Amino acid sequence: MTSTDLDRLLAAWRGSDDLFALLPEDVMLERPIALRHPFLFYLGHLPAFAWNQIGRGVLGLGDLDPELDVLFERGIDPVGMDRVDASCDPAWPSLPRVCAYRERVREALRTILPDLAGRAADDSLARDGRIVSVAVEHELMHHETLVYMMQRLPVGTLLRPPDLPAYRSDGARAGGVVRIDTGPVWLGAEPDPPSFAWDNELPRHRVDVPSFTIDRTPLTNGEWLEFVAAGGYRRPELWGDDWTWRQRTRLEQPATWRSCDGEWLIRTLFDELPLARAEGWPVLVSHAEASAYCRWRRRRLPSEPELERAAFTTPDGSERPFPWGASPPEDVSGTWGFRHWAPTPVGSEPETDSAWGVADLFGSAWEWTSTPFAGYPGFRPTIRTYPGYSADFFDGEHFVMRGASWATPTPLLRRSFRNWFQGRYPYVFATFRTVQPGAS
Repeated sequence: MTSTDLDRLLAAWRGSDDLFALLPEDVMLERPIALRHPFLFYLGHLPAFAWNQIGRGVLGLGDLDPELDVLFERGIDPVGMDRVDASCDPAWPSLPRVCAYRERVREALRTILPDLAGRAADDSLARDGRIVSVAVEHELMHHETLVYMMQRLPVGTLLRPPDLPAYRSDGARAGGVVRIDTGPVWLGAEPDPPSFAWDNELPRHRVDVPSFTIDRTPLTNGEWLEFVAAGGYRRPELWGDDWTWRQRTRLEQPATWRSCDGEWLIRTLFDELPLARAEGWPVLVSHAEASAYCRWRRRRLPSEPELERAAFTTPDGSERPFPWGASPPEDVSGTWGFRHWAPTPVGSEPETDSAWGVADLFGSAWEWTSTPFAGYPGFRPTIRTYPGYSADFFDGEHFVMRGASWATPTPLLRRSFRNWFQGRYPYVFATFRTVQPGAS
């Protein structure tokens, strides 16, 4: 164990505490996304996961709290759009008890982290702080998914930070398309990376990608309005197998949109804005909605290799660790890491463009691909304490997302990181762009 391991845990805990501090106590048992547990569950889930991975999983120390270690062990994968039956919920413990459990876990982890160094020689999860990375990245991922839930609470519920930055409405660049030449791209992390990688990021492999054209910028709210006005939500031929779901859910607009007195409002974490103030922002939609739009435009979603090639390769055949080059995200202006607390206009940060001139491949919103989430060729689970992290979702119903959103913590921004959600889940901060094969 190094001081860096503890520093990373402390930073993740501070981020969690800052987010939970936005929630009034009287909403902790609310479940604004019916497919998820209440907020109180996640307050206990984050420390329980860390203890179960590090204390029980690697160091073999057994239970810290036999009841809460199990109660908070695993969350819900939001299957379809059916409400999770709240009548099956356990009798949740009190908020003070959960807070005390969280502090007990944190103090225990501070105490036992040095013991990992003694296991490093014969335990790959103890080596280089890998099991700490499992706990830290799990916590960081939940920062964003917590915000998905928070944004579904009524406006005015959250405790508004005093230093909330102003929303950016100006600076969107015109879209158009970019041609990407035929060529290879390397997907995945290095076989023995010096930094942590999840099993679904391995192994590194080459894919040859035929030429294609891709939208320079993601689709905007203003462009999505054209789809709504054209009756896109009511045309079954555009929805394929998703039509029955669209009918059942009565979906008529993105989850962040609301019609009021004939005008569209766009929801942010703390406010509702007139569409005119957010028309240049990327539209946030499900994979099913994005696919319907592509059929309407007679284009398609990019595959994972296509999006990777547009992001990380260059016209001269070299590759980059980030779309903009080698500078780490901490040193680059971009819409991630809670810098803006909302998306920003597409193309408004040209310094983050790829070598091909494709904009916004990291930041504001994740991007859907047409690629079902699955292991790369030669995939094998690599985390014995969490063997189902990826494999549990290799079901053809989840799709790969790449990039990052405004609410993605900066340490998760790496080339090989893969996110995924079910195609009909409407609350993720994800957008899309379209492609066509061959020349423009």
